[in-house]
Amino acid sequence: MTDRRLAIDAWESLFRAQHEVLNEISGDFVVGELTQAEYDVLLTVTRAPGMSARLRDVTANMLISQPSVSRLVDRMVASGLLTKCSDPDDGRGAIVSATDQGASLFRKVAATHGRSIAERMSTLSDSELEQLRTLTAKLRGPRASDC
Repeated sequence: MTDRRLAIDAWESLFRAQHEVLNEISGDFVVGELTQAEYDVLLTVTRAPGMSARLRDVTANMLISQPSVSRLVDRMVASGLLTKCSDPDDGRGAIVSATDQGASLFRKVAATHGRSIAERMSTLSDSELEQLRTLTAKLRGPRASDC
């Protein structure tokens, strides 16, 4: 069995590191461009084939509840960042697609955000980054390898 105190200390260190890094890079999301949540939606959608994804796949990637994701997507459709239509394979579902405007804005913010992440993570070597990725995937469980 794992040493309980060590497990708690490691968890607290991971949690605090995540909190500090997120606070530091949250400045990448300038008011009036994209919020972090909108960026996360566009990240999932723009990485999908044809820059389109099922709404349920977008929801599965988000750290907020399904109703919140649905409302966020509806706001993004209204602001011209996404389109939304019925899933032809499942009439109960929806497909969301990045518009040219949404993809362009995502790329702009992603360039800045990517630089901030790379700079912040540069305190670790490539070997340490690979180890961190492996360890966090292991903590996330079997689903993490699907990402």
